[in-house]
Parts: sequence; C-alpha cells; structure tokens
Amino acid sequence: MPFSMKKFERELLQLICTTCRLQDVDLARIRPDDPLIGPESPLGTDSLDALEIAVTIQQEYGVRMDSENTSRAVLQNVATLADYIQAQM
Repeated sequence: MPFSMKKFERELLQLICTTCRLQDVDLARIRPDDPLIGPESPLGTDSLDALEIAVTIQQEYGVRMDSENTSRAVLQNVATLADYIQAQM
C-alpha cells in the first residue's frame, strides 16, 4: 500500500528522480519523511545531487536556498522541501 503523500510532494519526488537521473525507484515506497540526501536515503542521493536539486528547484519554482544551513534543513525530506517551496511562493 502506498504511503500517504500530497500531490505536490509526489510531483517533487518525480522531479528529483528526473533531475538526479534515478532509475528503478519505486516511488510508492518512498515516505514523505524519508531522508532525501545521504546514506539513509532510499534514493541513494548525495551532496552533489543536493546541489542539482537546489538548482532545479530554483529553475522550476523560482525558490532559492541561500545557505548551506538552509539547504540542509530544507532537503531533509520531501515534506520539508514541499513546505519550504510553498512558503516561499
């Protein structure tokens, strides 16, 4: 059974998979509170992916992550990223 994920969170997850060229990811198994970056991430993304994600978010939504600390907090998981983008729009 898929985890409960808001439409915008699913959209972001798909965008992240496209941006980072992730294949064979079962999006239905990713929870909104799963880590996005690092060894615990079910996506297997790293700090270089985080940079790509930040650039893509700026291009797609016009939302910037100004500092490393902001990026770290915002990119904790899909839910924190979605909340940040929506708050900035």
